[in-house]
Amino acid sequence: MRRYEVSHLLSNGDIDEFNRIAPAIPAFEDGFTAMARGCLLTTDRGTVAIEDILPGDKVKTVTNGFQTVLWRGSITIHPAESESSQSSGKLTRLSGDALGIGRPMPDLLLGPSARLYHRTPAIEHITGHGAAFVPATDFIDGDAIFEVSPPSPVPVFQLGFAAHERIVVNGVELDSYNPGVRHQLGLRGDMLELYLSLFPQVETLDDFGLLMHPRMSLRDIDLFDVA
Repeated sequence: MRRYEVSHLLSNGDIDEFNRIAPAIPAFEDGFTAMARGCLLTTDRGTVAIEDILPGDKVKTVTNGFQTVLWRGSITIHPAESESSQSSGKLTRLSGDALGIGRPMPDLLLGPSARLYHRTPAIEHITGHGAAFVPATDFIDGDAIFEVSPPSPVPVFQLGFAAHERIVVNGVELDSYNPGVRHQLGLRGDMLELYLSLFPQVETLDDFGLLMHPRMSLRDIDLFDVA
């Protein structure tokens, strides 16, 4: 079990915050572990670190301009989690310019659930879409992109909007939270009810809307390229 921290926008414009204890499983953690403390995003009030972005703030998205943050989730990753070899305890560091000039800039520290916007002809052949969101961990090369085991507790965050969005973090495009298709989430009954209680901005899974791009592993994309 772990503590999940939630901030969300109320209908009157106020912000409500609460903590809840829930299972430490991927279906829950995926919504809370994309960006480590210090990640920088563009808002209507300038460049702001993820830990200082609150529901009601407007964050610049790639395709839909400035969108209002409806929800922010956070957990804290502890060194002991990394030592136990759980994937939830690992972070990914991208060195400056690892993906091209200014991508990222400066260095970028991402959480276990971060997904990078990735465009290749293979993705279009496989999915019919020009790009996909690929786990940041798939790009680890031990050189410019590498796995990090935190020496001290690190807060990690994710944002939720009215729809699935592409956001730019330190010059790198990531996606906002969306649980994806229902069967992949794998929750039913009381567990689904507990999960939804962490996302007061929605009533059902359908309220999250559709993914704007598919999610794929880099391995599957590379296999298609080889074939």
